[in-house]
Amino acid sequence: MSAAATAGTWRLGDLEVNRIGYGAMRLTGNGMMGNSDGAPVDRDAAVDLLHSAFEQGVNHIDTAAFYFSPLRSANEIINRALASWHGDVAVVTKVGPARDPSGEWLYTVRPDQLRGQVEENLRQLGRDYLDVVNLRVGGPRTASIAEHFGALADIRDAGLVRHLGLSAVLPEHVAEAQPIAPVVCVQNSYGLDWRRADESGLVDLCEEQGIAFVPFFAVSGLRREAAAGQEQDARVEAVARAHHATPAQVRLAWTLHRGPHVLAIPGTRNPAHLAENIAAGALRLTEEELALLDKPVESIA
Repeated sequence: MSAAATAGTWRLGDLEVNRIGYGAMRLTGNGMMGNSDGAPVDRDAAVDLLHSAFEQGVNHIDTAAFYFSPLRSANEIINRALASWHGDVAVVTKVGPARDPSGEWLYTVRPDQLRGQVEENLRQLGRDYLDVVNLRVGGPRTASIAEHFGALADIRDAGLVRHLGLSAVLPEHVAEAQPIAPVVCVQNSYGLDWRRADESGLVDLCEEQGIAFVPFFAVSGLRREAAAGQEQDARVEAVARAHHATPAQVRLAWTLHRGPHVLAIPGTRNPAHLAENIAAGALRLTEEELALLDKPVESIA
């Protein structure tokens, strides 16, 4: 069994993936703004990192056309890595918000512009179709996604996309999308420090409907794109010591224990951190440890 398979598998439509995947945002630098003030990522090293992930069983990558820095594109690096890899890897990308070539955000995207975004991902990834495309709700909270999701359903019917998902949404968006086309995954910010998807019932809703729930910022939490910092939660530190694990592994394990439908997509450019993240799939927390981590911080003496 590969390291990434120790947490089990889940299906994105007809694509069976290991629950430990990889998020490509950091491939171009620290966060979506990338290497604006630093040296560009070494392409060969980035490709080697992805090959290492594949060798350890990662077969699910999350990316986006807007993951780029001045000289590097995550999709371009993934393209290079997949061109020299012979195994199956499900690539999940997202459309909705976009960035212009200078990096400025363009949050308002019409439904008829989504096909261009899909085609941009196809060109960058060097593929004839995309495995999964998530409609990401960006900018001001969107009341309805029906037109945009319907446009993506038409693109899927045209053969450019196999499966559809949602990102940064509420339960009502899932309910609105499902009659239009099957939703195979929902990707939202979620972790020990940010549990709005629990408060809204979204995590449980996805399990009830057989939809993969894919947290992002599960390790960084409220730091989001910021560089990793010292662990501030004493509970996480204590559980990590008990298992001879890292705090990041404990945070990933906590999300995976939330349900068999929960996937992980931690991202890193560090080979050692990559191996640690993948190994988190084998970490089994006790009921007592889960209860401790589940408590609101303010309730702990």
